Amino acid sequence: MSFRTPLSRVTGLGSAKSGTEHFWNQRLTALANVPLMLFSIWLVITLVGADRAEMVSTFANPFITGFAILTIISACIHMRLGLQVVIEDYVHTESTKWLLLMLNSFFAFGVAIVAIVSLLKLSFGG
Repeated sequence: MSFRTPLSRVTGLGSAKSGTEHFWNQRLTALANVPLMLFSIWLVITLVGADRAEMVSTFANPFITGFAILTIISACIHMRLGLQVVIEDYVHTESTKWLLLMLNSFFAFGVAIVAIVSLLKLSFGG
C-alpha cells in the first residue's frame, strides 16, 4: 500500500533528501556558535583600548587564534546556510536563485578567508 498520490507517482517527484542534513548542519553550527561567540565577546572586551603590540601578543597565543579561527569558520558556515534558506524560500526565478546561491557561497568563503588570513598575519606578528 502506497501513501503517495497518483500525481506524485506519475511525476516521480519526492523528497529531495537533503533537507534533514541542511537542518542539522544549521543547528550544529548554531550550537557551536554559542560558546564561540561568548569567547569572542570576552576577547573583544579584554582588548578594548589595547595597542597593536598587546593585540599581537594576545594573538600570538595559538589557543586564542585557534578559537578565533573556529569562530570565523562556524559563523561563516552558519551565515551561508541561513541565507541559503532565505534565497530558496523567497527567490522564485531559477536562474536568479542559482546566481544568488553561488554568490552567497562565494561571499561566505571570501569573508572566512580574509578574516582567517588577517588573524594569521596578526598572530605571526606581521
